[in-house]
Amino acid sequence: MTTLSASDAKREFGDVLLKAQKAPVKINKNGKPVAVVVSAMEYEQLEAFRVEYLKTAIEEGIADLETGNVSDGIEVFRRLRKRIT
Repeated sequence: MTTLSASDAKREFGDVLLKAQKAPVKINKNGKPVAVVVSAMEYEQLEAFRVEYLKTAIEEGIADLETGNVSDGIEVFRRLRKRIT
């Protein structure tokens, strides 16, 4: 993955867009990553994957509720406390 500083990305914006069509381009500001530029097609694929993942998680949660496969919140915290002490 190509990495550029924010100032370089600003100066070379057209080149960043061309590079992003082939692979993501990471943008750093003050040495820390702040953004990744990806092609529109890759973004749409990532977004579709995210939506499908969320739908699946919701469906699994609903199925757990319907079958009674749930835990009381207080009991969950009680078990967590036992693990860390």
